[in-house]
Amino acid sequence: MKKIAFLLIAALCSLTASAQSLNDIDFEQLKKLQVAQAAIISLYVDTVDQKKLAEDAIRGMLKELDPHSSYSNPEETKKLNEPLEGSFEGIGVQFNMVEDTLVVIQTISKGPSERAGILAGDRIVFVDKDTIAGVKMDRTDIMKKLRGPKDTKVTLGIVRRSVPEVLYFTVKRDKIPVHTIEGAYMMDEEVGYIRIDRFGQTTGSELRAKINELKEQGMKRLILDLEQNGGGYLMATQDVAGEFLEGGALIVYTDGRSTPRMTLDAKGGGLWTKEPLVVLVDEYSASAAEIVSGALQDHDRCAIVGRRTFGKGLVQRPIDLPDGSMIRLTVSHYYTPSGRCIQKPYEKGKGEDYDKDLNTRYEHGELTCIDSIHLDSTKVYRTLVKGRTVYGGGGIMPDEFVPLDTTTYSKYYIAIRRHNLINDYALRYVDRNRSKVLKHYKTFGDYEKNFVTPDDLIEEVLAAAEKKGVKPKDDAERKSAIEDLRFTLKSLIAYDIWDRSEYLQLFNTKNDIVKRGYEIVKKI
Repeated sequence: MKKIAFLLIAALCSLTASAQSLNDIDFEQLKKLQVAQAAIISLYVDTVDQKKLAEDAIRGMLKELDPHSSYSNPEETKKLNEPLEGSFEGIGVQFNMVEDTLVVIQTISKGPSERAGILAGDRIVFVDKDTIAGVKMDRTDIMKKLRGPKDTKVTLGIVRRSVPEVLYFTVKRDKIPVHTIEGAYMMDEEVGYIRIDRFGQTTGSELRAKINELKEQGMKRLILDLEQNGGGYLMATQDVAGEFLEGGALIVYTDGRSTPRMTLDAKGGGLWTKEPLVVLVDEYSASAAEIVSGALQDHDRCAIVGRRTFGKGLVQRPIDLPDGSMIRLTVSHYYTPSGRCIQKPYEKGKGEDYDKDLNTRYEHGELTCIDSIHLDSTKVYRTLVKGRTVYGGGGIMPDEFVPLDTTTYSKYYIAIRRHNLINDYALRYVDRNRSKVLKHYKTFGDYEKNFVTPDDLIEEVLAAAEKKGVKPKDDAERKSAIEDLRFTLKSLIAYDIWDRSEYLQLFNTKNDIVKRGYEIVKKI
């Protein structure tokens, strides 16, 4: 027991910031946990999985804290970290599954597969000596076979249209970049658009590259899209917000019971500190996205357009465990420059109610009507330049509210989409017609202007839906769904042939928040 106590003290010393934190620990309770686990393992009537027992105990403790403290096993931890760390090791392809066969959608530019000669449209049927086509292998298992340590080699068996025999390529795995910016493009001669998907280690450098790229194309006004951005690394917010604020401007500060106060300020030298700026948010914008939008709003640097954000004002510290698993433990609150904590209310141990908050907001009409939004009148703050009223206690309220349009899609169309038929048939079309489309439409601009989704493709989707029992209630609903399918299929085909930026250029023409943001930025 003394040895256990010593190991516990050593571990805690590496995690805590002060002697006071150690004084708060009741070591008798730690011993109790150890004795309980030892008793179960030694005396319980049946054999127990010791690893699962420990994991269940950790999850149980964290569940009684706040909604954002969590545990992840080694495999889950790796999956969580990869999108934020900026790279993983693999062969460098984007792929999808068509009828149990892996089809390459795109090869990563200058990546291992492109260097080896693999092309978009190729079907990977063998990985080393293992067959992966037509065997209903799980997507995760396929990824495990394709990924591996840098400089290791894998032999791929490829089926290519117009080539009768299987082609074999040896690919040397390498670091594959993971981009956190989904798309960037010019909306007109002077308005640029950048969408950040999440905040990772490379987000700041990616943003600077995109701003410079769009400035070279004549950008004089910018829309920064943080819709559905769930957050990421806290430190990345300094890089992002710092591009829009003068040096020394406070971005965020954190404070907790046992963690010292930390502040993040703009470093100076930002690329877009005075020019017109609009930031887009919605009910899924959270954490780091709220830090950036809150900082810019508090400094009166931009117009925030959209709907009230998620409301996550808690900071999690990753605590690595010896087996590669990790605890993300809430250690402090974060505060915007005006002093707002935008964490929405929660009760400890009642995670289900917290998880249903967005549904509750929808049912109460908040997403569709500004008059249904109830702001906490006890948490009133002022912006730092113009002294405008802003609120804490539950997300970032936009300067310009854009209601959710609940009439956009019919129930019939939504049912078709729920069965993943639209994505599936867009991919099938690209698989059959990639070279034809690229030959006929020399540029994306030409495609955007002139391509019309073929009627026979739409009929294929509708026929597949009917086989699954999905039918329209009347002709009007069918006609409405056809027009929505025509637009969505065109957008997805663009994504599969070009990239996410081209998809967004089409998709955003029907995004009410983007459209309103565009109207506002033109007037600034």
